[in-house]
Amino acid sequence: MSIVVKDIVKTYGEQIALDQVSFSIDKGEIVGFLGPNGAGKSTMMRVLTTFHAADIGSATVNGFDVTTHAKDVQASIGFLPEHNPLYLDMYVKEYLMFNAQIHKVKKERIAEVITQTGLTPEAHKKIGQLSKGYRQRVGLAAALLHDPEVLILDEPTTGLDPNQLIEIRKLIQEIGKNKTVMLSTHIMKEVEAVCDRVIIINKGKLVADKSLEDLRQTEQQIIEVEFDYRVEDVLLQKLPNAVHVKNTGGFVYEITFDTQKDMRPAVFDFAHDNQLKTLQLSRKNKNLESLFTELTSA
Repeated sequence: MSIVVKDIVKTYGEQIALDQVSFSIDKGEIVGFLGPNGAGKSTMMRVLTTFHAADIGSATVNGFDVTTHAKDVQASIGFLPEHNPLYLDMYVKEYLMFNAQIHKVKKERIAEVITQTGLTPEAHKKIGQLSKGYRQRVGLAAALLHDPEVLILDEPTTGLDPNQLIEIRKLIQEIGKNKTVMLSTHIMKEVEAVCDRVIIINKGKLVADKSLEDLRQTEQQIIEVEFDYRVEDVLLQKLPNAVHVKNTGGFVYEITFDTQKDMRPAVFDFAHDNQLKTLQLSRKNKNLESLFTELTSA
């Protein structure tokens, strides 16, 4: 296992940031690490990158304990934090040369990561002159410079335009063939496009650890319906197998049913019995965003 986390607990005063979190990640996996703001994602990444020590529990990266072998862990991790710290007065090549000297990496590696991350057109500029998207690329290039076994990326696609997004996705997928990638993001489409598996935490607790395919395999379905008049949620919740009702605006409702049976006829009959007109009626497949909302709304 490239990353092994066992019963990690981390508190800040009376606040529990991580509450007995355990998971493991194999080499060659690209794992989405998800959770709402304040769930404990950043704290977990700081524990794994040795910035913070856990109060209870253990964690290893490439077999090295994050507490007793911090230097070995740091050498085997490439980390791109959410707020990418860069020296804006330095040129791109100068900044990468500075990092190469720290990691004792050969100069030839700089040209490789510049090409790999698509920085070639901007490599002659000062970092302060770059767009936010290209600054993200500089941070990613620095994370890759020493050819680490594990990449931990916190919001790596922030500020990228659609074309850059596609390029970075391809890069992450290519890197993930031979390395371990732990990717934290709020963009669910990004996770669905890149990741093999998701780990979701909420209020410091692990609430899901499954492959994307397994996570989607659920007995539940969502029916979206638009009526011509307002309907109280409690009435819709009385429909057979209805487990959740959400008004998404106006007279449009999303009703979650705990059954594979197509519930559109039941919703149509409900409208007829209550003298409502059905302006729209459709069955929606559950996506990662809806599953994420269910798991983290408590």
